[in-house]
Order: sequence, then C-alpha cells, then structure tokens
Amino acid sequence: MTFTAEREQNWAGTHVYGASRILNPTSVDELRTIVAAEPRVRALGTRHSFNSVADGPGVLVSPIDIPADIVVSDDRTSVAVGAGTRYAVVATELERQGLALHNMGSLPHISVGGATATGTHGSGAANGSLATSVRALEFVTADGSVRTVTRGDADFAGSVIHLGALGIVSRVTLDVEPSYRVRQDVYLGVPWSSLEGAGLREIMSCAYSVSLFTVYGDDITQMWVKTRIPEGVDDVEMPDELFGGKHNDNRVAFVSEDDNTTPMDGSVGPWVDRLPHFRIDRNPSNGEEIQTEYFVSLDEGAAAIQAVRTLAAKIQPHLLVTELRAVAGDDFWLSETQGQDSLCIHFTWAKHVDEVAELIPQIEEVLRPFTPRPHWGKVNTVSASELEERYPRLGEFRALVAKHDPDGKFSGGFLDELVLGR
Repeated sequence: MTFTAEREQNWAGTHVYGASRILNPTSVDELRTIVAAEPRVRALGTRHSFNSVADGPGVLVSPIDIPADIVVSDDRTSVAVGAGTRYAVVATELERQGLALHNMGSLPHISVGGATATGTHGSGAANGSLATSVRALEFVTADGSVRTVTRGDADFAGSVIHLGALGIVSRVTLDVEPSYRVRQDVYLGVPWSSLEGAGLREIMSCAYSVSLFTVYGDDITQMWVKTRIPEGVDDVEMPDELFGGKHNDNRVAFVSEDDNTTPMDGSVGPWVDRLPHFRIDRNPSNGEEIQTEYFVSLDEGAAAIQAVRTLAAKIQPHLLVTELRAVAGDDFWLSETQGQDSLCIHFTWAKHVDEVAELIPQIEEVLRPFTPRPHWGKVNTVSASELEERYPRLGEFRALVAKHDPDGKFSGGFLDELVLGR
C-alpha cells in the first residue's frame, strides 16, 4: 500500500483534498483492512471530479491500484471488473473478446466505480448514463465485510448512484453486448433555429450519439454525429447537409493525426475508437480547466439553451466550449436523469477561477425555471434545499444510508452538507 501526503489535488487542480491521508491499496483484502480500521473513509477514483464530492474529513482510499481482474460471464452478457479500473482498459479488453459497452463517456480514462457512482454519462437520446449498465456492485462495508447489491434487489435503484455513501465499491459488474462499429462525422455551422419546436429532440435522435459544440456565437459551431453501423452493412451514406450544418468536406480528418480526439473523418471503426471523444491511447489534456454541467428535461432543452444564450457576452471571455448532449432517463434515486430524458448542458471553462465563480450563480438563475440538476462531480452552487426539491427520492436514499452506515463512516463534508442533511 502506498499513501500520499496532505494537500493533494484533483486532476484539474481546482480542489485541494482536505483528507488526512490518501491510501492506495493493491488488493481487495488490503482495502477491507483499511476500511475496517479507519474511523472515517471516503472513496477516491481517478480524481476527475471538479468539486469536493469525493473528499472527506478522514482517509481517502483509491482502488485504482487494485488489479482489474476482468472476467466476462459464461453467457457473454456481463463483465466484472475492479472498481478502480479505467474505462479504457475495460473497453480495450472487451473489444478484444468481441464485446462492447452500450455507451462511453467522452473521456475513457475515468474509473468505472467513480463514473457510475456520480451519474457520469455519454450521449444519445436512447442511451442511458454509464450507470444504467451496472448489473451488480460489491461494497466494502464499515466492518470490512463485502455486501453485494444486484439488479432486482429492493435497494438497487438507490445503490447504483451512491456518491460513496454506502461503502467503498471494490468491484462492478456491467452489461455487455456484441461488438459493433461506428462512424463519426462532423457538421459545421448548425443554425440555432434548428433547435426550435421538436428540433432539439430530432437532432439528438438522428444518430446513436450526437454532440453539439458551441461558444454561443452566431450558430452551433460543430455537430459530432456518431452513427452505429448495422451488422452486415459496410457503411452508411451521410448527407452533405444535416439540420442546416455543412458536412466536413471530402472525408478529410477534422483533426490532425497528432490530436487526441477520436477519428471524425467519416471512416468506420470499432465502437471503442469512436464512441469516446478522446482517444484511449492519448492523454486528453493537462487539466487546466473548470467544468460545470446541468441536466434539464430534453423537451425543455431548447428553451433552456436560449436562456443561457442571454448571458453569452458574459460567458464567452471565459468559456472554452459548451457541449450539449442528450441522455435517456432512468429510475435511479440520485440520477441526474431520473424520470426524464435529459439535455446535458456542459461548460468547459478556462481556469479563470474568480470569474467563473461569479458566472455560475447567474447561469443557475436563468436555468432555474427548468429545475436543473447539477452533475454531482462538477462545480455548482445549487443548495441542499434545491437538491431536496429536485430529487424526490432523496429521503429514501438517506434512509438507505442510515441503514448501511449508521455511524457515518463514509460520510462527511459534501455528503453531509448537501445530501444527507447532517
């Protein structure tokens, strides 16, 4: 086991952990021993959260050094992996075995346990978040024993997106399916008018996965369209114009070979090389950014975007890009997409800490009529009372935490203040 000193930071350098130590066990047995011995413990993944959701007053334990131990079920419908395993590792092995996940986040370097615990997602109006592929979780409980929660169990819907409050997850079982192929195309200059009426849902449903990128200028700068290629079909033909956007011409790669994004030249390739935005074999960036993300009903998405656009002049000097994605609804108690197909409005900011801190409440105010739910791991100022209103099953989650962690070993900080009401 290794440990790091105090004052460690997250990936972006936007949060300094307040925990006394950060421990990195190399086996599940070692993890169980730590959890049993420490009075206060929180789980830490790949440090891609931009706020204090993974922090706490005691010890942070990261399972990323525990072997992945990837095991595909005999019927080839699921895979069990160590919770600290990065999606890049899982996806590469699944493709090698002719299997696939239904969705991927834009960044494949995040851990399975951390991403599913916070409701992290990919894109696609018919695709649920990464958490919707979870079939089972193994929690290391307060006394160091292991408790397994499986789809179909009474508390399953309250346990998948758990924010670390129910124990330290040591292992996750995910649904898998046969491998498939995807092509990715880019359209430029999509007019804002395309979002009017039912246009937003139509755009987001036109392919397996769609992302819109904007800096709130005269149009939507880019539309990334990821098309799933049917079995037995070599390719599909894409139009020269889509929703008013012009296809990136002549099938020339949109980015250079030295770039870190996945191929966008209309070529067909394995899902693992097209569903994420960033290449598995490259580091995505150096973390010099701040991220904010809100979920609203997809049916109200166009109006919500228009509300944000009223702040364009204030936003633009500090914005790197906004990405708009659709995510299918689910029934998890703490899911940002609970009960509704959702539009995710994502902001990647320059590291202008003070200016962004001033802007975020203004964005939340114009979004207030749409009852936005913030991503659990991104920067926001949404209050505990507002979260109470927006998560109708939050009380049931608190009861579930009280049942499995009555002494609060896994709580503290963010959880106590915003979720558990302690």
